[in-house]
Amino acid sequence: MRTQTIAGTLPARDHLPVGTAGRPVLDVVIPVYNEEKDLEPCVLRLHDHLSRTFPYGFRITVADNASTDRTPEVATALAEKLPEVRSVRLEQKGRGRALRTVWSHSDAPVLAYMDVDLSTDLNALLPLVAPLISGHSDLAIGSRLARSSRVVRGPKREFVSRAYNLILRGSLAARFSDAQCGFKAIRGDVAERLLPMVEDTGWFFDTEMLVLAERAGLRIHEVPVDWVDDPDSTVHIVRTATDDLKGVWRVGRALATGSLPLDRLARPFGDDPRDRQLAGVPGGLARQLLGFCAVGALSTLFYLALYSAFRLGMGSQLANAAALLVSAVANTAANRRLTFGVRGRDRAVRHQAQGLVVFGIGLALTSGSLAALGAATGQAAHSTELAVLIVANLAATVVRFLLFRLWVFPDTSLSRGTR
Repeated sequence: MRTQTIAGTLPARDHLPVGTAGRPVLDVVIPVYNEEKDLEPCVLRLHDHLSRTFPYGFRITVADNASTDRTPEVATALAEKLPEVRSVRLEQKGRGRALRTVWSHSDAPVLAYMDVDLSTDLNALLPLVAPLISGHSDLAIGSRLARSSRVVRGPKREFVSRAYNLILRGSLAARFSDAQCGFKAIRGDVAERLLPMVEDTGWFFDTEMLVLAERAGLRIHEVPVDWVDDPDSTVHIVRTATDDLKGVWRVGRALATGSLPLDRLARPFGDDPRDRQLAGVPGGLARQLLGFCAVGALSTLFYLALYSAFRLGMGSQLANAAALLVSAVANTAANRRLTFGVRGRDRAVRHQAQGLVVFGIGLALTSGSLAALGAATGQAAHSTELAVLIVANLAATVVRFLLFRLWVFPDTSLSRGTR
């Protein structure tokens, strides 16, 4: 997976400037391959719709994916005829490649794309891009699976679409409803950061883009659409499905290993200037507490199981130290990723070293409790030892959370509320 992107986090969302002379607010890309028949009616219909209904400047970009028919000539003629239309020629196929190329070089603050068959009702276009213009959302997608959507298509495509989205929900924990609808938009500042992370150049491109955006905490707006299937579609369902499943595996593996710097897509909270100046209030405390408690509960069970196993062959102090050491390494790694959102290998060794210092404090608390128990009762029962250790671990947990938040992972715990 690619990891090159721009340093820093995204700024807070603002309403886009709409009065810049000569600069369109919206750039609609139509990726095509051998569409000499449908291209001209599509562009003319879209141009007429935008001229009548869209209140801002717009551009229509035809992205030709190495067509071998008359598609380039048709696109060039349309660009000469209509000032708002331009044509871009790519010598390699791939819808994702076409979108990334055009979006990366566009000067429009809102970027969209739609399929050349115009299966989606164009009345959904303004609701699609309005949340991006206003600053409410980062990406927007048309959904054929929303309750209020009206869709006409065959049972085979219906089954494939629903099965694919169920796979995304089950394997990548995706919460958006329709990954495959060819009707999407993204803010230009988000595309600048997000597109370098998207590796696919074909049909899986927009699914990968949506999954990474959602995992990074960006806001995805969904618009119910009216959609009529194109019976002449040239999409090869089996090959596309196979490529999509390979993409799901690749993205899932990258997310599991933390190889993507998704923290660079983080947004500050809100657009109120007061939200950006809360210098004394840590950000994300509730979410971090929930994550820390979940990791802590599992770590405690893991620790107690290890202690019980080690206790069979060694003394209580040695068993406690060994169990606490193993569980501390696992606890630091889990909190690093799940609670404080630190991904990748950067400073991983340093974090583990600091975690061992925190472990030493926990060891002192638990070992001291066991020593005090032994001094008070002599030979305590195993159940009594476990009860004392649970209470000591609760105290050590509070200390561990404070040290993790303020010392081990201070950047992630504070940046969400102060940037």
